Amino acid sequence: MSRVTRVWTGDNQQYPQNAEKETAMADEYARMNRTLRSAQVEDQMLDYLMRFCKPGDKLPNEFDLAERFGTSRSTLREVMKSLASQGLVEIRHGSGTYVIATSASTPDPLHLSGRKDKFRLALELFDVRVMLEPEIAAMAAELRSDEQAAELKKLCNEVETLYLRGEDHTDADIEFHTCIARCSGNTVVQALVPIIQSAISTFCNITERKLMNETIQTHRSITNAILNTDPIGARCAMTAHLSANRDMIQEIIRSHGKG
Repeated sequence: MSRVTRVWTGDNQQYPQNAEKETAMADEYARMNRTLRSAQVEDQMLDYLMRFCKPGDKLPNEFDLAERFGTSRSTLREVMKSLASQGLVEIRHGSGTYVIATSASTPDPLHLSGRKDKFRLALELFDVRVMLEPEIAAMAAELRSDEQAAELKKLCNEVETLYLRGEDHTDADIEFHTCIARCSGNTVVQALVPIIQSAISTFCNITERKLMNETIQTHRSITNAILNTDPIGARCAMTAHLSANRDMIQEIIRSHGKG
């Protein structure tokens, strides 16, 4: 037989409530709160990986991370398991947790890898980028912080260095454009970053990382405009950058007889 409780308000007796149901509801609310908190910490951890870490880095210990993100160690463990399942970190028992990749280098954030016509996919992604990124760059020039400006300059130099060395610059290129989105200060813009990530990854794969001089020059122009708080210059530089890349895709499509 179910236990019941009675709630009294002054002299008025209220309807009896099922205590077991109340307990179940309280447990469910607690579970939902833990889930929400875990998701929040995971978002913070992803941002930390993207901004401050590189593959191979060893993360601080569990106690320090829990303190940094203001959460419990049990919640942090759940987050780490989730990141490990995504291939972003590796938990080495007895050694620590190591960065495998950052969110900026997620290979297929939009789950578009099944598309067979990579040329058309690259073109469609660029069409969307042209709609978004010139305005994002303009916002970044107006709203970026000094810290973000320094990070953007560092990433611009890193892309150039990798390109000139003949090394794969894809991940650094993705981080460069992701940083511009963060500089905008708009959380919705930052939620659109996977579109940019997919477009850059697809473009680099089909062009075999050509357009070195153009990329270096236009990245510099974009960076300088944002550093100089010049929104019109940033918009124009980003448009020039995307236009040159889109022209390259069109040229490749024509050369493959796909036009």
